[in-house]
Amino acid sequence: MANGQTTECETLPSSARTATFIVMAAYNEGTCIEQVVSEVRAEYPNVVVVDDGSTDGTFEAAKRCATHVLRHVINRGQGAALQTGIEFALSRGARVVVTFDADGQHRVEDVKAMIAPIFRGDCEITLGSRFLGGTENIPASRRKTLRLAVLFTRMVNRVKVTDAHNGLRAFSDRAAREIDITLDRMAHATELIDQIRLSGLPFKEIPVQIRYTDYSLKKGQSSRNAIQIVLHYLLGRVLH
Repeated sequence: MANGQTTECETLPSSARTATFIVMAAYNEGTCIEQVVSEVRAEYPNVVVVDDGSTDGTFEAAKRCATHVLRHVINRGQGAALQTGIEFALSRGARVVVTFDADGQHRVEDVKAMIAPIFRGDCEITLGSRFLGGTENIPASRRKTLRLAVLFTRMVNRVKVTDAHNGLRAFSDRAAREIDITLDRMAHATELIDQIRLSGLPFKEIPVQIRYTDYSLKKGQSSRNAIQIVLHYLLGRVLH
């Protein structure tokens, strides 16, 4: 396991872009999903949106712009939606699977840096880090909560990462098959770190930029939610 960076100017062949599947879990993202998907699909043709039981127009909007749209009849949580999308991408022959938030926080420009080390064979997994990269308009309270999450991950999961809850990740097909998300909701992010450690597969952290807007902050996790996530994760460890 190691940390590292890729070269920004590195050019990806079209075959790599085609072999990369971008998976988005979406719940009530009807106001922004078309813009987010369209930006990503302009660079990467295979975009999989998993509508996680939305009650707005997310499903219909996603059908207008995404390559593949799947739907959970009920809202199961982001972890469950990502697992559904990852399994689908593998069934369609994905060589690399990228998880990408549907609320506009992530930049499509960062995907290249995430997948290049995997295609080069440097590692099997990359994890985006806003603390190696940068953030736009992050509230002080959110920064503190995220720093505490990193401390928790280092102590409990015994993995030295700089950003524990960044939704921008990339997996080789081999690594993606090792992933089995059992915690349906937000505790899946910590569960993934556990699974990466247990798999023994090499990973790198990649500097990325995270954009905070009024919209994404409303959709994000509060300090109270963070406590619930920790309890959900710890309970999941006991039961599994």
